[in-house]
Formats: sequence, C-alpha cells, structure tokens
Amino acid sequence: MPESQESTTTIKSSIDELSKKWNIEKPIYDLHLGRRNDVIDTTVKVNQVIFHIPKLSNNDLFVLWNCLWPDCHNCCEKQGRLPLTKDDIYTLKNKLNYNSITEFLDKETKISSWNEPGSFGNLITHISMISLKRKVTETDEEDGKPVKCRFLDDQGSCKIQDGKPGVCWLYPFASWMESYNSRPLVHATFQFTGDCPGFYLSKTIDDVLPVLNDYSFKIYNYNMSTNRTIREGFGATNIIY
Repeated sequence: MPESQESTTTIKSSIDELSKKWNIEKPIYDLHLGRRNDVIDTTVKVNQVIFHIPKLSNNDLFVLWNCLWPDCHNCCEKQGRLPLTKDDIYTLKNKLNYNSITEFLDKETKISSWNEPGSFGNLITHISMISLKRKVTETDEEDGKPVKCRFLDDQGSCKIQDGKPGVCWLYPFASWMESYNSRPLVHATFQFTGDCPGFYLSKTIDDVLPVLNDYSFKIYNYNMSTNRTIREGFGATNIIY
C-alpha cells in the first residue's frame, strides 16, 4: 500500500473511532481525509508565529480548535513520540529525581529518527533526537507509532505536568522554522491526525485568537529550544533531496 494511502487509512480508522464518542462535523471529517478541494490557507501572525488556518470556501467557514481536556486526552492515549530538547533533558532529569544526566539518558530515553517533508515536495529533513520513552519497554519498532504514555494517570492528567517535554504542549499544532532576512520565522498549522475532537467551524477567526496567543509563545520557544538542541549536538538533521 502506498504511504499516502496507508496514512489516509490510519486517519480514517482514528476519526471513525473518535466519532463513536464525539460529534465530528462532516466538513471536518472530510477535511481529515483529504476530501475537500476548497481549502484556503489563511495566515495570521500572532506575536512571533505565523499560523496557517484552513478556511472551507464552499461553506465560508474557518476550521478552528479548542482543547476539550479533561473530557479528552487522546493526544496522550495515542502519543507518537516524545523528542526532547536540551532544556527538556535537564528539566526531566530533576523531575524524575536522577542524580546524573547519564543515568537519566540510560534509563528513560531512546533515540528517535524520522523524516519531515519540507515546504516543497522534493525536500525532506531527516531528524534524529533523544526521546523520552513513552513506556518502559518501548522498542525501536514502536517509534512514531501511537502508544499510551506511561505518565498519563487514571484521571487523564499528566504525572509530570510541570516538567513534561516541550513537544507535549504543542498538539494539535505542527510547526517549522524558516529564515527570513537572517532572522528565524516560525510557522504553525493544525495536525489532522484523526485523534482530536476539538476542531470546530466558525464564521470568524476571532474565536481562536486567545488560543493562538497562548500557543504562540509555546511554539516559538519550542522551536528556538530545538534549534539550540541540534546546534549543540543533542540531535541531528540531514537534508534529503
């Protein structure tokens, strides 16, 4: 099965499962599965992040989002991977009561590797980073595959909330960084993985601005921290043409 078809099949399975509990509006359901040909990329700059918000032109509606926790914690139930920045490593070493970085890395982490498609179809970035194990016995074969995070408690809360990895704060946004006039420019957009019921339709983008304002700081700081992590040798990137 081609990779794109396999991805669509996985998303359909996820959103069908989500629909058993939540009311997923049909335009949003179809958007997840790539069935909409009327999606307009609407950009809005909030602080130091450019957000790309989809608008469905046939409906004249924006697709917006708000977190439904504590009723939903699917992002922790189906965690893909937890890459750590240098800041995360030192924070978690203390949070989990390790005396040394070496001991923390040996017992709590693994190396994750994955490909990130670029803005253009012929450019792929291969990334390798230290990741927090989502379960004690996590294997290389499980890297990137949905796993329930071991730090999710029975009430749907994170056991390491004030020290959890920076990447945990970002979902359902995906972000990337470009250089513009020798300065970093951070972009963000929604991930439509089929796992989040928080998407909704609205006539105005104003409804989501408080959320974007909050996330803009998290997203910008995470990208800066990731950049420092790679630069200081705690991770690596390679461009594949």
